[in-house]
Amino acid sequence: MKRSVLIAGTHSGVGKTTVAMGIMAALTKRNLKVQPYKVGPDYIDPTHHTAICGVSSRNLDTFMMGVDGVRRTVDNSYKDADVSVIEGVMGLYDGMDSTEIASSAHVAKSLGIPVILVVNVHGMSRSAAAIVKGFTEFDKDVEIAGVILNRVGSPRHAKLIKDALLGIPILGTVPRNNDVKVPSRHLGLHMASEQDYDVDLLASFIEENVDIDTILSLAREPTKPEVEDERCIGNMSEVSIGVARDSAFCFYYEEMFDMFRKCGANIEFFSPLDGELPEVDGLYFGGGYPELHIAELERSSTTKKLKDLSADCMPIYGECGGLQYLCSSYEIEDVVYKMADLFPAETVQTKRLQALGYTEGIAKGKFIKGPVRGHEFHYSLTECDSDSRLAYEMSRGKGIMNGKDGITEHNSLASYMHAHPVSFPVDSFVEQCRQYKKR
Repeated sequence: MKRSVLIAGTHSGVGKTTVAMGIMAALTKRNLKVQPYKVGPDYIDPTHHTAICGVSSRNLDTFMMGVDGVRRTVDNSYKDADVSVIEGVMGLYDGMDSTEIASSAHVAKSLGIPVILVVNVHGMSRSAAAIVKGFTEFDKDVEIAGVILNRVGSPRHAKLIKDALLGIPILGTVPRNNDVKVPSRHLGLHMASEQDYDVDLLASFIEENVDIDTILSLAREPTKPEVEDERCIGNMSEVSIGVARDSAFCFYYEEMFDMFRKCGANIEFFSPLDGELPEVDGLYFGGGYPELHIAELERSSTTKKLKDLSADCMPIYGECGGLQYLCSSYEIEDVVYKMADLFPAETVQTKRLQALGYTEGIAKGKFIKGPVRGHEFHYSLTECDSDSRLAYEMSRGKGIMNGKDGITEHNSLASYMHAHPVSFPVDSFVEQCRQYKKR
């Protein structure tokens, strides 16, 4: 029987990422095969999960994927695992707007699995009991199977809280430890490739302070999906899609690659920073940190070749950082850098956050039609020429301008929206690549 458990927090910053990563590391150190997951549209935490567990972490989001989409992802991805550990997002009950949708609680309920609640008890004792009581009673359909106390000051501090929490299983008392923190920057934590923390130390630290055996005993088999995704079923000729993947372009959903392959596409990863450009039938530029490598990207031979490929109607798709890169220029701190120039638009980096949240739009482009859901998170503005064409009519989210997103030219499309493959028409994009190959 497969077993799953969700690690949630009372709010952001309580240490649930460190605790969840530590539990994954401790279980992996026991030679268990751990399948990790992250609630929400986060690209960065999953890279740490993947580095720790040795298998790709997956995102679970009931807004972007729907309940059955979440169930399908879990059902399809942890067949070879002994246990799956899901890291929550924000506070347990924090969802889209004032609803439960996209919350950790909604994911736990959708999968029918228990929650372990992480509580930062720094600066309180008996009050921790009131917090836990409120969380356990707020939604009776959410099973809070135990609590992990984080940032405990001393054994006496832990005893005071335990005495007040009679009847609630305490599965860990984690002392403050600055040696196991993961550094962060403007879009979140550093990527796993930049890690400067000791995974073995983290595993040992959590093993010493958390009851891993009890957590394993509490984990439960998740609910199965009711409906399968029937896209791309049948015989299809193969095509090749190049995916930009390096320090500048590193924000991707593993499910997008799965769907590419299901639709008959071979994936070739390449690095624009290294001037690479494979011979393929379509290109995909995800989000990431082009602003941290802007001078290298301006000099890259890849950057100089893309405009001609777009004019030749090769299908090219970009998201957020990919959008910025595919525009004509990117201005950072009053310096204008020349970019790939696929679109008649200029991007300017800003010091203030311009957009953060879920998005939804109706697409009317060449290879993308119908409703698409995703999210946006960026510190930049993109100004389009007056004759620019935008593919998305946004019902939620800011997009590029005037309630629209997805600038399009020839057979190329780029948007601020990071689309999820459950709603993004991957099959249509792959078919456009197939048609391009046949010319």
